[in-house]
Amino acid sequence: MINADLTPSTTAPLREIARGLNFPEGPIAMRDGTVLLVEIGRGTLSRVWPDGRVDVVADLGGGPNGAAIGPDGAAYVCNSGGFEFTDVNGINTPHYQPADYRGGSIQRVVLDGPDAGAATELYTHCDGRRLRGPNDIVFDADGGFWFTDLGKTRRRDVDTGALYYATPDGGSITEVVHPLTQPNGVGLSPDGTRLYVAETGPGRVWYWDVTGPGRLEPPERPIGPGGAGLLHGFAGYQPLDSLAVDGAGNVCVATLVTGAVSVLAPDGTLERQVPVPEPDPFVTNICFAGADSNTAYITSSGLGRLYVTEWDGPGIDLAFRA
Repeated sequence: MINADLTPSTTAPLREIARGLNFPEGPIAMRDGTVLLVEIGRGTLSRVWPDGRVDVVADLGGGPNGAAIGPDGAAYVCNSGGFEFTDVNGINTPHYQPADYRGGSIQRVVLDGPDAGAATELYTHCDGRRLRGPNDIVFDADGGFWFTDLGKTRRRDVDTGALYYATPDGGSITEVVHPLTQPNGVGLSPDGTRLYVAETGPGRVWYWDVTGPGRLEPPERPIGPGGAGLLHGFAGYQPLDSLAVDGAGNVCVATLVTGAVSVLAPDGTLERQVPVPEPDPFVTNICFAGADSNTAYITSSGLGRLYVTEWDGPGIDLAFRA
């Protein structure tokens, strides 16, 4: 059930760009005005054009999820290994680990030149342990990336999750925080000194101080896993998905069931919630076009749609763009 008691939003109305996508996630605003995103149910990295056309950039298999541009201009994708999907009252709904699951991975996809669309697996293990369900990813200014592994759910048991740091050359991966409960969205503050992680089921956003590439320290009041500080715990049943940080430092976290993007101030105050035009319990992600633009893109995954809006605040330049 969608939460009908949303905090009022001052964001401009959302406009639909594309529909018919197969559980879109991980949007990346490109300099040419297109949006790269994954289609988890289709197993692809896809490009959405401003007129709504959709092209497949790469067939990745499994369940491509979060995506980001790296320092070499390639796209780096968290592949969760996929889900079982069912139609629930017209909503495409992910459930358990699929029968053809082979594990999770981090993939690199070439975007330009004669090898465009070529994909390679960078990481499948850390310290001998298989990646289970890599979910979301963010690069820092040093060229490394943080990513979450939410794990997989089966009918009788659930994986514990973790937060990792890795380099894009495939040469170094470190488990930084374990255990976490369904860690999903991950993002950095505009100055790169704070890292945020959203846990899906618990509905909590945690944060740590960043002291260097792959290094975290507890903030002033550590109360959570791995010495985390609690930015915000959502009331009622409001599971969380991916997140992005805007230019003002607000943590914009996709809020499942409620069907909105929740905007948290840097002090943790819930400022507002931005629902999609047609109710969808699987609003999964948001991205910004850049610091010189107020444009934001939001994925409504259960209905297979991509929306655009003018955000009521500044966007942000990520560490790398293409």
